[in-house]
Amino acid sequence: MTGHVFTIAGGKGGVGKTTTAVNVGVAMEDAGYDVVIVDADLGMANLAAMLGIDHDTSLHEVLAEQAAVSDTLTEGPGGVTLVPGEQSLEAFADADPAKLRKVIKTLANAYDIVLIDTGAGLSHEATVPLGLADSVLLVTTPDSVAIGDAGKTAQLARRVDGEVIGAILTRAEEQSEIDEVEREVDHPLLAVIPEDSEATTDEPLVLNYPDSDAAHAYRRLSTALERVLKGEAVETIVEEETEWFPSAESEETTEDEDDESSGGVLGLFGG
Repeated sequence: MTGHVFTIAGGKGGVGKTTTAVNVGVAMEDAGYDVVIVDADLGMANLAAMLGIDHDTSLHEVLAEQAAVSDTLTEGPGGVTLVPGEQSLEAFADADPAKLRKVIKTLANAYDIVLIDTGAGLSHEATVPLGLADSVLLVTTPDSVAIGDAGKTAQLARRVDGEVIGAILTRAEEQSEIDEVEREVDHPLLAVIPEDSEATTDEPLVLNYPDSDAAHAYRRLSTALERVLKGEAVETIVEEETEWFPSAESEETTEDEDDESSGGVLGLFGG
């Protein structure tokens, strides 16, 4: 039996795809699964750099037929395995995205879970991982452009026979943002990750800031994905999963305090 391939996608850059891949990967490794994370952002690879991990061989070299998949395997935080990418333009030019299929098949035969971190945009190299996935996860921030791009990514996934199982909203600060994503993205909302100023560095959050609201949200997402592995239906978030939203009472209190300072309600989350 081969492992399950999750592709983490979203048309806009900077929405948190890599952060999601890392935190979900570490959480699922902690739950007992053997996890590998592949940095398939061929144009702007940043997985290893974000984690401060050195590596000898990259995915780009495999796609250029200059190395074997086994040469790229790098130990990551929390016991996960990484397949890092290369950041140079020369490596990008030499890498053939079509060869990613063989790489993912090889990894799926060796690991329980393969998480593919994709690049931004709707280019060929960003499209290939959508068709390789057993399950596609859309990541978006509350930004209207990001939401629109997530929708376009879902449409593109359908064209290459990718199955989108749900969306993840990152940097959320209020209920209205959830409502907009649920209206605009025609897929279950699996997780809402709060903006958390105290847990924005030293990834992964689930290891370095385990008590933060963001870490708890990523662990709930990982639990939801475990249901997918068991063949169960995915479930949308429930009200208890966004209990970190400021209540109406706390908003009123903060607004009163704002008369004397410039914090505002967004100050609760470092916005």
